[in-house]
Amino acid sequence: MENFKNDVEIKLVALDMDGTLLNNKGQVSEGNRQAIKAAKDKGIFVVLSTGRSLLTSREHADSLELDSYLVTVNGSEIWDDKRELVERNLVKSEHIEWMWNLTQQHNTKFWAISTERNWHNEMPEDLHSLEWMKFGFNIDDDETRALIMKELQEKGEFELSNSTLKNIEVNSAGINKAKGLEIVCNRLGLEMKNVMAVGDSLNDLAMIKASGLGIAMGNAQDIVKESADWVTVTNEEDGVAKAIQKWVLDNS
Repeated sequence: MENFKNDVEIKLVALDMDGTLLNNKGQVSEGNRQAIKAAKDKGIFVVLSTGRSLLTSREHADSLELDSYLVTVNGSEIWDDKRELVERNLVKSEHIEWMWNLTQQHNTKFWAISTERNWHNEMPEDLHSLEWMKFGFNIDDDETRALIMKELQEKGEFELSNSTLKNIEVNSAGINKAKGLEIVCNRLGLEMKNVMAVGDSLNDLAMIKASGLGIAMGNAQDIVKESADWVTVTNEEDGVAKAIQKWVLDNS
């Protein structure tokens, strides 16, 4: 990996938020903030690539003065530099209803993201009247989680990932952060080999594998670390800043 920069130039940094950019208090550290500013000052695009919706990621993007694209809801939505919608990929409402019924059947907590708002352990009276982008299960019991995962897999309609070891995130089949970043790269005239992607969970795995340089956080799930090109320190130790310093600033 030390010879990486001889082959590829990083022109875009894609950052997961929870467990990656944000510390355990949900904040951007000063170290991460300064590293992102330094990368931007060198003409590097910095893109948040998150499982969150625009509603819960925009404030952080604005505070970092990011003037590039946003990949939200695990790639279900792409937003341009003016925060105008570029693309949206929906989950059928009947699939949302089926998953909601699963939560009732197994007595699990859940959340869901519609185009209008985020829902937590409650659903609208007529869920078919809304457009949906993601459904999530929060399941403490390992056996119940495995059982629900099996049912989801057998359905064959979904992109399945997680953002913690206790949850399951469900998007429409083929929709993930890598797909979202490919769209962004196409619009910017870049290739995925010019991307450094940083993340910690299964919903980051696709972009870490597809990017020219995939970075796992020190607190990342084991499979993410095994799939990454390099492992930085944790989100409590400015892992994003250290990755940017090493692979973008020191090598530019």
